[in-house]
Amino acid sequence: MHFREGGSLVPSGLHADTVGPVDVAVVAFEGNRFNGDVAPALRELQKNGTVRILDLSFVRKAADGSVDVVELADEEVAEAFQQVTDAQFDLLSDEDLRTVADELPPESSALVVAWENTWAARLATAVRESRGKLLHLERIPRDAVVEAVAALDSE
Repeated sequence: MHFREGGSLVPSGLHADTVGPVDVAVVAFEGNRFNGDVAPALRELQKNGTVRILDLSFVRKAADGSVDVVELADEEVAEAFQQVTDAQFDLLSDEDLRTVADELPPESSALVVAWENTWAARLATAVRESRGKLLHLERIPRDAVVEAVAALDSE
C-alpha cells in the first residue's frame, strides 16, 4: 500500500517522535452490507488504550464488479462506527482503497483500518532512542498458533 505522507487532521496526542508501530488490517466479509458487529471491539481497544484508530474506511464490490468506497461519515456506517475514533488521519489513500477493492471477489466488502499500537509506543521510543532498529517483524498465522497449542494439550 502507498500511504499518505500527511493527513488532514492529526488525532490528539499523536506525535512523530513517540508514535508506536502502525498496522493496517483488511478484513473481508461476504456480502456488501456493513452490519457494525466489529465496531464494539474496535471501540473497546481504542478506549482502553491498546490501539489508536488512525484511519477507517470500507470498500465493497458489487456483482457486476463495480466498486464503492464508504467513508466513516456515510450514513450506512456512521451510527455503528462514529464512536470508534474521534479523528481520522487520512493515512489510507484512494489508491490503497482501490487496490483492496480490486482484490475482493464480487459481492463482498472489506473494512480497512489503520491503527497505532499504543501498547508498544514506549518500547518503540526506547528502541529509537537507543539507536536500535527493528530488522524483522512477522505475525504468526492463527492456524499455526492453534496447532501448536493443540500439540501441547495432547502431550
